[in-house]
Amino acid sequence: MNKKDIVLFLCIVVSSILTFAVLWLALVPRGDVAVVNVDGEEYARLPLDENTEFLVKSGYGENLVVVEDGEVYIKEADCPDKVCVRTGKANAMKSVVCAPHRLVVTVEGKS
Repeated sequence: MNKKDIVLFLCIVVSSILTFAVLWLALVPRGDVAVVNVDGEEYARLPLDENTEFLVKSGYGENLVVVEDGEVYIKEADCPDKVCVRTGKANAMKSVVCAPHRLVVTVEGKS
C-alpha cells in the first residue's frame, strides 16, 4: 500500500464513523418523561423539562432521582454497591436499575 491508499482508507474510515455518529444522534428517540418503578409498580412520572430532585422511599431503601437539563439519573442511594449511581444517565435506550431496591428508571415519550 502506498501513501494514497492509506489516505483514502483513513478518509473512508473517518467518514463512516462520522456518518454513524450523526445517524445515531438523529435517530435516538428523545424522551419526555422519566418513569420510576419500584417492585414492578409505577411509583412516579417525572417530566424531563423540569429540573427536580425526587426521593424514592420504599421498604427496600432510598434513592435520590434527579432530573436535570432534560436528563435523569440516580444521584444517591443507600444500597451497598451503588451501581445505580455509577450507571449514569438514563435515556430512551438505557434504563437505570437499582437491583437491591427493585427500582427501575426509564425514559418514555408522552402518552
